[in-house]
Amino acid sequence: MNKANAAHFAVTIIKPRKGWQSIDFRELTEYRDLFYFMVSRQIKGMYAQTILGILWAILQPLFQIVIFTVVFGKVAKVNTDGIPYFLFSSVAIIPWTYISTAMAQSSESLVQGQNMLGKIYFPRLIYPLTPILARLVDFGISALLLTGVMVYYRVLPSWNLVFFPLFVLLMAGVSAGVGLWLSAMAIRFRDVKHAMPFVVRMLMFTAPIVYSASALPEKYRLVYSLNPIVGVIEGFRASLLGASMPWVFIWPGVLTTVLLLVTGLFYFKRIERFFVDVI
Repeated sequence: MNKANAAHFAVTIIKPRKGWQSIDFRELTEYRDLFYFMVSRQIKGMYAQTILGILWAILQPLFQIVIFTVVFGKVAKVNTDGIPYFLFSSVAIIPWTYISTAMAQSSESLVQGQNMLGKIYFPRLIYPLTPILARLVDFGISALLLTGVMVYYRVLPSWNLVFFPLFVLLMAGVSAGVGLWLSAMAIRFRDVKHAMPFVVRMLMFTAPIVYSASALPEKYRLVYSLNPIVGVIEGFRASLLGASMPWVFIWPGVLTTVLLLVTGLFYFKRIERFFVDVI
C-alpha cells in the first residue's frame, strides 16, 4: 500500500489509561450500533423459549401484588392513607420490579460477558447500561397492568401526571448508578454476585413499597428519603394517584441518584483497565 492510499485510512491507537478519567460520551455514540444490537439481543432473549412469553412481565408483579395485598392489606392491615391496598401496592411494585431486576442484571453484566472483554475493544460502559434500557420494555408491558388497576378503581389522572416521566427517568437513573458501581466491583470481588439477592430483598423493606412513607416519624424522614428508591415510589404514587407531591421525600433521593451516577461513572472508568487482568 503506497502513501497516497494509506492517507485515506484513519488509525486509532488504544493505550491503557491511568488514574481518574473523564467520560467519553462521544465514544458511546460511535458504538451506538453495537449498543443497539446488545439491547435488542437482550430484549429478544428475555423470554426466548418460554410458553407465556411477555406475559411474565405482567404475571411476576401481579403475583407479588396479590400476596402483599393478602398479607399486608388483609392480615396486617397496614395503613395506606385511605388507598385500596391492591392499588397502593401496584403503584409501588411495578417500578420496584424494574429497579430490582435492572440492578441485579447490570451488576452481573461484566462477569457474564467476560469472554468478550479480552478479545475486542468497545466501550465497557455498554455492558452495565444494556439491562437498564432492555428492562424498560418489561416496565412498559407491566404498566398495562397498572393502567388496568387504575381503571378498575376509577382513578382519574391529575396534573401531577406531568411529573411521571421525571420519575421514570429517576427510576432508570437509580438502577444505572447502582449497576455501574456493582458491575465494576463484581469483576474484582465475586462476593457481589452472592450478596445481590440478599441486598435486593432488604432494599424492598427500606422503601415505602408495602407501607406508606407517612408512617415514618418526622424526625427520621430526611435520612430516610436519602434512599433514592423512596423518591421513586412516592413520586409514582403522587403522579398517578393524584396525591399532593411529597417533595420532601423526592429531592434528597434525586441528589443521591445524581451522586450515584456521577461517582459510579468515574469509578467504573477508574478501574476499567483492570477488567481484563482479573478475568
